[in-house]
Amino acid sequence: MPHILGEIGLEAADLPDHSTLVKWFDRIKTAMWRVLLRLSSQLHDLSGHAAIDATFFDRENASKHYCRRTDYRVQTLKATALVDTESQAVLDVHCTTEKRHDTQLGWQVARRNAGDLTSLAADKGYDWMQLREKLREEGVRPLIKHREFRPIDHAHNARIDGPRYRQRAMSETVFSTIKRTLGDAVRARSWYGQFRELVLMCAVHNINQAVKQ
Repeated sequence: MPHILGEIGLEAADLPDHSTLVKWFDRIKTAMWRVLLRLSSQLHDLSGHAAIDATFFDRENASKHYCRRTDYRVQTLKATALVDTESQAVLDVHCTTEKRHDTQLGWQVARRNAGDLTSLAADKGYDWMQLREKLREEGVRPLIKHREFRPIDHAHNARIDGPRYRQRAMSETVFSTIKRTLGDAVRARSWYGQFRELVLMCAVHNINQAVKQ
């Protein structure tokens, strides 16, 4: 990950052999990677107001022989991130190569962090009444616009459209910053390796933002 090496001031020669790093990465459980991301977010003064959105990262092209051997067909990785709207720190991230609806992914990410949230803003792609109800049960105010089929949907959206909801764009800003500074592709071959790579990118982003403050 040359972009990450550049951010932390290391050269490739400073690191152990690539195969040693890969084996070391594989030994660390997924829960530990989430702890790393959480600790990096705690470098910021978190507001409790968050936004959630998804973007796609390219999976770096593998050789045709590798693709045939491992049935490596999906060329993009869908990443869903929970972002603190005031500090622009990434609180949590989820990635998948499967076709899953935003509402399902949104609840999975929000549920892990509900105890730290006051409100959650999202666009119409997360329009699901059960998601709103579940968030309220956890004490989180849902700021999720309705798809507009009836006049009442317009009324609901007019009530939501305030300064707090408009901060939802911060999630897009964070994705744009990460892609500009650390790249828009993941290089690991396995999905779990790509998840860990994405977590590292988000953690580096959090640390950079904390240093700039």
